[in-house]
Amino acid sequence: MRGLFWATSWVTPELVLVAVRALNFTSMKVLKLGLTLVRHGETQYNKEGLLQGQTIDSGLSEIGLQQAEAAGRYLKDVLFSNVFVSDMLRARQTAEAIMRQNRSCCGLRMVCDPLLKERSFGIAEGGHIKDVREMAKAAGQTFPDFTPPEGETQDQVKERVERFLDKTLRRIWDERRRDGGEDDRGERAPAEAPPDEGTAEDGVRGTPLHALVVTHGAYMCVAARYFVEELRCPLPPGSDKAAMLSISPNTGLCRFILTLRKEEGGVELSHVRCVFMHRRDHI
Repeated sequence: MRGLFWATSWVTPELVLVAVRALNFTSMKVLKLGLTLVRHGETQYNKEGLLQGQTIDSGLSEIGLQQAEAAGRYLKDVLFSNVFVSDMLRARQTAEAIMRQNRSCCGLRMVCDPLLKERSFGIAEGGHIKDVREMAKAAGQTFPDFTPPEGETQDQVKERVERFLDKTLRRIWDERRRDGGEDDRGERAPAEAPPDEGTAEDGVRGTPLHALVVTHGAYMCVAARYFVEELRCPLPPGSDKAAMLSISPNTGLCRFILTLRKEEGGVELSHVRCVFMHRRDHI
């Protein structure tokens, strides 16, 4: 390649770099991506057992601000390449606290996405969660499956999860391609995961692509169920499925490792692994 390019005097080292990146652009076939989901910190509504949903855009309580700062300290040395956040105030405040303490986030832009909003609970928003549980019981349903009048069904929330994933994975793939990145594993299956050590870097140590996603409790619950039940993502050994698919605590952390593969006509999510669910070591 050196002889081919440098035989022409007008070719600069910068053009050689562009050409090399172009070769990588076409050869990239597989990417591994870490995805860390964080529920926002506590709000006064959380403290009082009230539903917020989408119409009540409350900020963090004093305890919630402390939780967000604690999450930031816990994640301070974890490498992130992207940050995606619900456009609701409680999620943005949580993300700001995490980013402020993380060295890798200095040059990153927080991308606010309405697809990450909390589930809408319709006319029940602002009311007590225990009242909605009673409504669900009267209808012969459990609380997570029950949809209050004018609220979102779980399937509608799942559709938002799918749309966010599709858009985000394509975005990250295209960004990586433009940067000339590639994964030299080719068509091989994902390597066996190293044992987790109970640290903030579990599953993502040495992984250059890692997205921080700050969102909401009911949304995370639907997303986790989608990963496990529809994408066949195995839970960590010894996990209790019911507990793992329950609502995460405020600033609880869930982490997944996604393998993306280039297919004809687009990008395919070919493998998902759960590293941990509802981790709360920082609070």
